[in-house]
Amino acid sequence: MFNLMIVKNYDEASDMAFKVMKDYLKPGKVLGLATGSTPLGLYSRMVKDHEENKTSYAEIKTFNLDEYVGLPVTHPESYYAFMYRNLFSALDINEENVHIPSGMAEDLEKECQEYENLISKAHVDIQLLGIGSDGHIGFNEPGTPFDSITHVTDLAESTIKDNCRFFENDITKVPTQAVTQGIGTIMKAKNILLIATGENKAQAVKDMLQGEVSEECPASILQKHDNVTIILDEAAASLLK
Repeated sequence: MFNLMIVKNYDEASDMAFKVMKDYLKPGKVLGLATGSTPLGLYSRMVKDHEENKTSYAEIKTFNLDEYVGLPVTHPESYYAFMYRNLFSALDINEENVHIPSGMAEDLEKECQEYENLISKAHVDIQLLGIGSDGHIGFNEPGTPFDSITHVTDLAESTIKDNCRFFENDITKVPTQAVTQGIGTIMKAKNILLIATGENKAQAVKDMLQGEVSEECPASILQKHDNVTIILDEAAASLLK
């Protein structure tokens, strides 16, 4: 079931996302977190709230959606580095409560299985998502089975091109694989919060909300989840009937 909110712009979308997330910033809660430009506004508001209202993260656990294969945590574009740069370093979160899959594990299959097991035991209270221009969630590209669990995936050409801007616009530097939670893993979260802004997301948003449920648009599976909040700006909502 979708709770759909349409706001004017990215700033309003970030404000609204924080209002939703605030209910889960409590001891014992488990947050599923995402990377990329979409959640930056939300993360800055979480940091501000921590600084001004002393909201504590000491007893909150987090699980990230994904990580690039082949990037060490010291690489500035690793998702580990992203999370600490944009959120964790400004909070009182315990490092042992932070979970991000390793893209440098010697045995990636074993890493995926262990990460899946940890998430299954933790029971994510709210999973934050963005949506790719091709409808992907996490790094689950079109064609990924809906029952997939944490796995290594090859990134679609469109995703590699979208990410090029983070790697000095040099496509040869962009990782071509990632460890990602599967669609089945994401669907186990009790609640889902998806933010989409910008005209380049409009077709994916339309397919997600008004298209048929199909593995060609991975996000369309969210039509089958009981508790999904979707926050769009006017540009991302521009193709909705």
